[in-house]
Parts: sequence; structure tokens; C-alpha cells
Amino acid sequence: MTQDELKSEVSKAALKYVTPGTIIGVGTGSTANFFIDHLAGMKDSIKGAVASSIDTANRLKRHGIPVINLNDVDEISVYIDGADESDHKLNLIKGGGGALTREKIVAAVSRQFVCIADESKLVDSLGKFPLPVEVIPMSANYVKRQIIDSIGGNPILREELTTDNGNLILDIHELEIDDPQNLENCLNNIVGVVTNGLFANRGADILLLGSQNGVIIKHAK
Repeated sequence: MTQDELKSEVSKAALKYVTPGTIIGVGTGSTANFFIDHLAGMKDSIKGAVASSIDTANRLKRHGIPVINLNDVDEISVYIDGADESDHKLNLIKGGGGALTREKIVAAVSRQFVCIADESKLVDSLGKFPLPVEVIPMSANYVKRQIIDSIGGNPILREELTTDNGNLILDIHELEIDDPQNLENCLNNIVGVVTNGLFANRGADILLLGSQNGVIIKHAK
């Protein structure tokens, strides 16, 4: 199967984690788009969805799936989204599409986080994929200097991208992430950082991996 076919299969497998009669959260990116397309076939069984980006909200609406404002929701039964990397403990790097802050917020509100990806995204150690950091525009150069001085790596401004929140993205290259939770906290403590793409303090509960031998299910340790 092609990578897109693997993404489609694992997205279809995620439907069994959707609880009828509830509000779900939906992520952003190519794998999440496949999930939305499959979700359309059972849209009448859920109350609606909270979207993690404008693009996701628009895709949901095109399928006739009600989009609900998170401020009108007390609880989300499940959040389903992709990842750029996952380690074996289900710590994630997300944000390749620039929606990391809203993704992190929706994940925090959700009772369960199901991550869907093709098997190439499972790694022994996070960091080969550049780690996104969302920053307030006026702080970009300051944050870059702080990252270099206190954390290391090579932060590069992502050109021609503004997040749905009106902010910028720094991608940290050349990182070896030994302690994802600690690094997530350290980055978030830099003034000017909105949040970063490490999902370690709230990682995935379940990881579904599309493989040539079918969908592999992993649970957080």
C-alpha cells in the first residue's frame, strides 16, 4: 500500500473509538483529513466535533458535520489526530501543519487521545523531525537566542506561515530529545513562547499505526 492508503486505513480504524452521542475532537493534517472523510459516513451518530484548526473546521462543515466551539463544551469524549513522530511511550511531536497550540488545547480537554499515523512515524527517540515552537511575533529573535543558549539545536523561522492564532513558528532542527516532558516544560517557560509541539505531558493514550500487515495498536506505558 502507498503511504496515503496506509493513512486511509488507519483513519478508518479510528472510527471504532468514536462514541455515539458525544462530541469529539478532530486534529489537523493529511491523516486527520482522511479521518474526517471516513467520519462523514457516521456523522449522524455524533453531536458534532471540535476542530483544531480553521482548515479542519472547513472540511468538517463541507461534510455536513456540526462544528462546535470549544468554549461551549464541557468535555470531549475522544480526540483523534495524527503526529509527525511518536516514540514507544507515545510521546509525540506535532505541529508540522502549524496547528500545535489548538491541537494541544483540544487534546487537554479530551478524555482519550487516539493518535493515528503510518508506521514510518514510530521512532526510538524523538527529534529527527524538527520540533515546532509557536511564538508571539515580536519575540521570535529573543526566543531563538534563548533556545540556542539554554537548549541547543538550530531554530529556524518557518517562512511564509502565520498560525490561526496570528503567530509564527520556529522549527528546532538537530535536537536529540532524551526527556520529552522536561524539554516541553523548559520551552514553554521561555517568555514569548505560546507552546511547543512536544505532546509529552499529555501524550497519546492509544497509537494506531498503519502498516503493510494491517493496523498496529499501541497503548501508552
